[in-house]
Amino acid sequence: MSAAGAEGRTDGTDGTQETDAMDAMDESYERHGTRGTDGSSGPARPGRVVIVVLDGLGVGAMPDAGALRPGDLGADTLGHLLDHCHRVHGRHLRLPALGRLGLGLLHPHPALAAATPLPVAVGRARLGYDGADTYAGHQTMMGADFSRVAVARLASYTADVTRALKAAGHTVEPLDGGPVLVADGHVLVHDNLEADPGINWNASARLDDLPFERILAVARTVRSVAPVARVIAVGGHADRPLPAYVRRGEGGTVGLDTPASGFYRNGGLRVQHLGAPLDHTRQLPELAARAGASVTLVGKAADILACGDAARLPAVPTGEVLDHTLAAARAARGDGGRKPDRQQGTALVVANVQETDLAGHQQDALRFGAVLEEADAGLDALLWELDGPHDLLLVTADHGNDPTIGHAFHTREYAPVLAYRPGTPEPDAGPDAGPVFLPDAASLADVGATAARFLGLGALRLPDADSGSGSGSSDGLAAGTPLLL
Repeated sequence: MSAAGAEGRTDGTDGTQETDAMDAMDESYERHGTRGTDGSSGPARPGRVVIVVLDGLGVGAMPDAGALRPGDLGADTLGHLLDHCHRVHGRHLRLPALGRLGLGLLHPHPALAAATPLPVAVGRARLGYDGADTYAGHQTMMGADFSRVAVARLASYTADVTRALKAAGHTVEPLDGGPVLVADGHVLVHDNLEADPGINWNASARLDDLPFERILAVARTVRSVAPVARVIAVGGHADRPLPAYVRRGEGGTVGLDTPASGFYRNGGLRVQHLGAPLDHTRQLPELAARAGASVTLVGKAADILACGDAARLPAVPTGEVLDHTLAAARAARGDGGRKPDRQQGTALVVANVQETDLAGHQQDALRFGAVLEEADAGLDALLWELDGPHDLLLVTADHGNDPTIGHAFHTREYAPVLAYRPGTPEPDAGPDAGPVFLPDAASLADVGATAARFLGLGALRLPDADSGSGSGSSDGLAAGTPLLL
């Protein structure tokens, strides 16, 4: 493999550089039996693709990270937690697997190996969606086009929401003349104060006042006009009427202080997330399943990704998430777990390690570090397992969550992209072999597109709806460009 410049993609304005790069990509995929460049959506190629999302492990602020909080321009989840753990423990975190995957090449640090013997490609990905959100991050990564999903305060859309609710037969009035709406006398429609400002809206009510189905009906109507990633229906038990718990949040938001209301401690909580409308048939899991691959969703990925034929293994403990991931990869090898037989089925495994993100929200860098060490041990086992010529391991993130930044919200950071392809030459195979340094990916969707291309899943881009231009066909992923590994 030849090293690519890390300064960014060439635009190929004369048609030469871009064409050469695509020819090289086609040669590489053809050599490994995974080309799939004709736009067809036939059977997936034999092989195992495992995507592990280390939730919240950003590798440095994106240029627009300070738009909401100027201090976030200094965000660096990985670097700051490595420095903090070293200061406290007097030693560096032990992350040998991430070192072999090339994380230290991407983000040099004394805690990370500065070289690797493995055939890897390393780079960063822009998020490809507004804000910094787990749901939006995963949907984008799997190929959804989130360009029409906005970060927005309810205050800018109260007129639209009011019209929609009234048209659906609900009563609605503003709470004390402010940006919180009261539907059917009891349901508060408001900004979610627990996520980044403008990411989600809630429809909340006491279950003593209305059944959850009525709350959900209001939330669905709000969803029909909301530009945000999620509208969340919440029902619970509080000691006082909910307006008593309404307060101002960050960034001009106003909403229910759900923890203060008692919903989380009083029992009987009902919650349903209503995501932005997506064509899940155009995302990687459904595309892979339709092509005959076995699809396994692990951890939080099992909760937030759609695929009717997927095996779902929800889990939060990091060890359990990585154990499930390893077991799914082994089950797909097709040899009963025996190493000598290289024949294998076609499999996609997508796993989310959530405890890293939870530690970031708790602003606990030491806990974040401990979870990362545990995840590293699981990645080590995956590196041992994924050693066939048609295997691919992709390790990435969905956003940042810097535990040292001074707040408990996500941080808008680049995501690492670490790709391990055991079917490529070892570093001593020639002068062009060795780690590849990828240019910055335009979006997390490029991670999913890379997996799709590796499995030979055909067309990856939608024609432009307005101009009729674009590449690919209507049965490919909605977004994403494969990385040149």
